[in-house]
Parts: sequence; C-alpha cells; structure tokens
Amino acid sequence: MAATLDLSPDELLTTTRAVRKRLDFDKPVPLDVVRECIEIATQAPSGSNMQGWHWVVVTDAAKRKALGEIYGRAFEIYKGMPFYAGAVTTGDAERDATQQRVASSAEYLAERMGDAPVLLVPCITGRLDGMPSMMTASQWGSLHPAIWSFCLAARARGLGTSWTSLHLMFEEEAANLLGIPFAEISQGALVPVAYTKGTDFKPGPRADLDAIIHVDSW
Repeated sequence: MAATLDLSPDELLTTTRAVRKRLDFDKPVPLDVVRECIEIATQAPSGSNMQGWHWVVVTDAAKRKALGEIYGRAFEIYKGMPFYAGAVTTGDAERDATQQRVASSAEYLAERMGDAPVLLVPCITGRLDGMPSMMTASQWGSLHPAIWSFCLAARARGLGTSWTSLHLMFEEEAANLLGIPFAEISQGALVPVAYTKGTDFKPGPRADLDAIIHVDSW
C-alpha cells in the first residue's frame, strides 16, 4: 500500500482540487499506485450493481502526446464558447478574479496535458446516444462516483488530478487511438494524474449555502 497523507475525511473532501499548474510532470507515477486508486474507486456504487466501468491507463509517451493534442484542439473550441471559464462574469470582482485564475490554469493544462505521466480514461459499458434521460442519468451515475473516488484516493496518496471531458468532442478519435471499442463503450472523462508540487491545498470559494439550499420547496 502506498503511503497516505494525514487528512481527516472532511479535509480530504474539501481539499481535493482540480490540480493543473502544480502537477509535477517530471516525477514518474508507479502503475501500482494507480491500480490501488482504481481498486478503491471500484467500491463506488453503480446502477443495479452492474459495475460496468473500464479504466484505460495511458502511460505510453506517444499515446499521451496524441491524447494531449486531441484535448488541445477541443480546448481551442471551448475557448470560443460563452461558458468558457474565462468568459464567465458575474459582476462580483472576487468571483470574476477567481474565474480568470481558473482560465489561466486551464490553459496551462491544455498546453501540457500530454506531459502528464499518466492519463486516465474512465469508461462505462454501452453507448448513451439517444437514450432516455433516466437511463443516461443511471449510466453516468454508475461511473462518475467512481471517478471522484479515484480523485480522492489519488489526493490521499499525494497525487493531483483534474477531471476533464473536452476530449469527448473527438471521442471516436480517442477511442481509435486507444483501441477502445467505440460502438460498445462510452468514455466519461480524461484525467491527468501526477504527483503534486507540495500537498497543501485549501478549500475553494463557493456560493453561500442560503443561495443554493431549498427546503421543502424552491
């Protein structure tokens, strides 16, 4: 078992951040540690206990570079969208400054994605195109908790992650690159995995609870 940080459950949950500029691209990540995190992740719930997830762990340098290039192309499209992190303005100076910092770190990761020592592509069995919303929610609900559990397990071991999905604009191209059977398997994310430069992370700014909690009615 890899050594873990001394974090309480609440500290682990509130300090597992999307890490970009503080990823150490030069330090190797042992495959055994990644497997350990995936083993923990697969304790997450799944619809009907189907456990239909698959985990594509990419360590090959050429494939990581190619995935990074796919992500970079998608990121350039994303930058032109109205919900791009850097384009979101709220009128609140502090919140808008946070958005600009997020955009800056996202751009950095887009440039360096292929340099991460490990790229993880979590997948779920089945294609979700055209499925009823209940089935779509069930399928993604069978994968997303496991992805987040992976991120938490990684954080506990001094690893940083950043849950991204932009490469799904070119999902079939990524599937062909990695040999994923596109007609049978849906990719859910692209997660860079690397040790972090330092392990001190803080909770991020969030909306006031009174603005988002609705008791008994909206």
